Amino acid sequence: MISLTTLPVLPYPAIDPVLLQIGPIAIRWYALAYIAGLFGGWRYVVWLNRGPDALMARKDVDDLLFWVTIGVILGGRIGSVVFYNPAYYLAHPLEVFAIWRGGMAFHGGLLGVVAVIVLFARQRKIPLLSLADMIAAATPIGLFFGRIANFINGELYGRVTDVPWAMVFPNGGPLPRHPSQLYEAALEGLVLFVLLFWLVRQRRIFRRPGFATGIFLLGYGLARGTVELLREPDAHIGLLAAGSTMGQLLSIPMLLLGAYLIWRARTPPAAS
Repeated sequence: MISLTTLPVLPYPAIDPVLLQIGPIAIRWYALAYIAGLFGGWRYVVWLNRGPDALMARKDVDDLLFWVTIGVILGGRIGSVVFYNPAYYLAHPLEVFAIWRGGMAFHGGLLGVVAVIVLFARQRKIPLLSLADMIAAATPIGLFFGRIANFINGELYGRVTDVPWAMVFPNGGPLPRHPSQLYEAALEGLVLFVLLFWLVRQRRIFRRPGFATGIFLLGYGLARGTVELLREPDAHIGLLAAGSTMGQLLSIPMLLLGAYLIWRARTPPAAS
């Protein structure tokens, strides 16, 4: 029997998670990934909102960036605390605020963004589902950069494997593992972005409110649920009911809501 330790593996590109250190100030790839994702998503929404069919004024698009940033940061951190490690943070409450050390949950960030866009749409009198469609189309940009940052940090790696592209991660022990962060960057980021971009080009998202949002939710849920089969479960949580992971369980509501929104938007609303 061949030992996994004797199999050829791809070298892990050990990139320092800190890009630049100036005294006590550290510029981390993780933070830059969030900045790139939010800025890139904002520029894409500006492009989507162009022309005579613009959903909102340019000032609203600029303000939306601030609102979404708040939703991502607060929701992502609260989600990480509540969904993945509540016992630790109850014992170390000040650690809740140490977001520079990582610890952001996508599902929490999603809930945070949902909350702020509901409030934003009501305040600015913008159709909620059409606004959600724009944000959904731009979200894979942030997901791509976020997963690349996870890879640079050597976190959220995959399970032990003998595939030729396996890697030995610094914090993952001596055995080669799936680079699951790259799988997620490809599926949740690139593939989902291209699919939504194609849909936006083929049929204007405003004609079927909620359709692009449904595609995003369903696509992300399928991508995340699939990659979770290859991703190492969180050590303090492990596998849950029927061998599922926390990420898979949290994706079930996304799958259901995504399927409902697609069904709801199967025919365009009648012209008034």
